[in-house]
Amino acid sequence: MKSKMIKLLLWTLPFLFGLLSIGIGRFEVEFIVQVKILLSQLFPIEQTWTQMEETIVMNVRLPRILLAMLIGGGLAIAGAAFQGMFANPLVSPDILGVSAGAGFGASIGILLFGNGVSMQILALIMGMLAIGFAFVISGSKREMPIFMLVLAGVVTSALFQALISLVKFLADPEEKLPSITYWLMGSLGTAGYKELLIGGPLIIIGMIILYACRWRLNILSLSDEEAKSLGINVVRMKWLVIIGATLITSASVAIAGIIGWVGLIIPHIARMIVGSNNQYVLPASISIGAVYLLIIDTLARSLTAAEIPLSILTAIVGAPFFAYLLRKTGGGWN
Repeated sequence: MKSKMIKLLLWTLPFLFGLLSIGIGRFEVEFIVQVKILLSQLFPIEQTWTQMEETIVMNVRLPRILLAMLIGGGLAIAGAAFQGMFANPLVSPDILGVSAGAGFGASIGILLFGNGVSMQILALIMGMLAIGFAFVISGSKREMPIFMLVLAGVVTSALFQALISLVKFLADPEEKLPSITYWLMGSLGTAGYKELLIGGPLIIIGMIILYACRWRLNILSLSDEEAKSLGINVVRMKWLVIIGATLITSASVAIAGIIGWVGLIIPHIARMIVGSNNQYVLPASISIGAVYLLIIDTLARSLTAAEIPLSILTAIVGAPFFAYLLRKTGGGWN
């Protein structure tokens, strides 16, 4: 009974927080008004609200809220999957250098084309290339030893971070450099239906891949020999996890910049609630991650007149919590 209540709560919370977030902002919309506006898209309801209220709800806040939940849930399940695959609680979705690669692609896009679809496409392409580069370095096409992948990811991330610094050095300090710097800190300030259509399907595909692999991750955390003896194709499973996490991370960076800590701390919170079985940790991570980033984004756009970059808030919240986890667990699993 308790487990059913927890599952119901976890799947209900994103919708409840999504509804509440629509009305929060510098221009407040009453709860009953926003509900009427949303229902009017499905049913004929007499209009008792202003056109400005409808524009704010439907065109400004709704796509942003949907993207925040998708990105938060996506990064969280990617982090949970990688932690399960690497059998390491300190792993995050950018362990293989995807975030740095996508960040470099976006920086080039802003430098050459400004913010727009071209920038997002470049970010996606470079994120995928970063993974390919990590595999070339590791030289692990068949067995894919974990330690080689991690080392290759560190090298890849360092290289692309250096290339990002080079782009920032070459950028016009009056116009391009502030745009690149602000974007790299993470923001959903320009989120709209166009961004939702570009990145949303990739994030959903990645989440479906990882969700389908959830119970096998318990076996994948064993040694390769043990996993093979249980009938698991280890290399194929690792490829599926990496492809799913890469799709999510690349699309998230292309849409909203580099958002840290979500994929690192949310899986730990999920384990504190549902236990260490990845069959339950991954779906719980989706729900908690969606709510977490939605709360962070709501604070980012409503606390001050100038919007706060997301990575600042995720670090302020995430670093102390992670320090507490390290003190409590000694760096091991919860």
